Amino acid sequence: MSLRVHAKVPYGNVCEVEAADTGTGWEVSFASDPHGGPECLWFCFRIEGDGECEGRPEIRLILKHVGTMLGTGRPEVLRPVVRYAGGEWERLEAGQVETLSDGRLRAWWTIATPDTHADVAFCYPYGQPQIEALVEESDGYWRGDVIGVSQGARPIVRLSNDGGAADGTAPGLYLIARQHSGETPGSWVLDGLLREMAEQGDRAPLVWAVPLSNVDGVEGGDYGKDNFPYDLNRAWGIEPMRHETLVIQRDMQLWRKRCRPVLTIDFHAPGGCESDGIYCFLPKGREATQVGDAAEEWAAAIHDGLRGPYAAENFQRVATYASRWNTPNFATYCAETLETASFSMETPYAMVGDKVLTVAEYREAGSRIARAIVHKLQGSTAT
Repeated sequence: MSLRVHAKVPYGNVCEVEAADTGTGWEVSFASDPHGGPECLWFCFRIEGDGECEGRPEIRLILKHVGTMLGTGRPEVLRPVVRYAGGEWERLEAGQVETLSDGRLRAWWTIATPDTHADVAFCYPYGQPQIEALVEESDGYWRGDVIGVSQGARPIVRLSNDGGAADGTAPGLYLIARQHSGETPGSWVLDGLLREMAEQGDRAPLVWAVPLSNVDGVEGGDYGKDNFPYDLNRAWGIEPMRHETLVIQRDMQLWRKRCRPVLTIDFHAPGGCESDGIYCFLPKGREATQVGDAAEEWAAAIHDGLRGPYAAENFQRVATYASRWNTPNFATYCAETLETASFSMETPYAMVGDKVLTVAEYREAGSRIARAIVHKLQGSTAT
């Protein structure tokens, strides 16, 4: 039997691969590739077998350099995903954490030996095929338009349920995800939100959404946090530092003229091992202003919708961690320039407490957010 490990798959990312037959089974050791950026977390790769797997023991997957990955201080929380021969992705069971003789940590899990191949990823991937499925399964409720291109000349797609009208008064939302390209939970929650808005039909507000804002990073398998030449979410000055930001800013300016803007949300994922639950980051320094008060009210309504299985106890936060750039982010731009209530939302990669997050769980969280928004717009209390 032989194994081949490579990143020639959609969103591929892996490095320092070692595949060894120990005599009692195979071990595949690997690391996350920073792809030229200062931070790493995302990985996605394929293990190919030679078809001679009958009677073979499971494969041990060993993640190296855990201490160099963003937010992985509790590697026992990590739960990668696997799929066999192009089937459905599924969460791995809890792995093991080993301390090496010099104090470094590594984590490992076991998977079945693939007959043909198995794909492994840090979290459930989300890309253009999932957007196409969302549009198709919403029976034409969502329209996809290319609003510009990325710095790598890839189309940036915006979904909308209405084009609005000049000086329109319909309440409007503008939603984005994946400024940090490896933060796939944000896309899955947005997916659930958009599916629920389609179910709400005429009760839903006007919604414009960009599910893959850092499309180059998504397609390239980047993690995307603080990647050079500029973190997309630190490029939101009046003079934007990324072309993707310029494209989305121009689209938001159109949106603002064609509706009554009420809320903008940027969907993210936090450090790799966070498991407190979903929470939001409010724009810095805006809490005492009229826009800041509106953001807090919206965050409170969404918190009510997520209470129970999904929301972190400390839900409304202001980011205090160090940043490599001091330029504005999405929420700051929306609050200060568009004068619209805004915040980012962080959804964990694997766990909320003891609850293991699946695609269905992400979508349910998004659905709850959508219902909370609709209820607030109608003047009722989200449940």
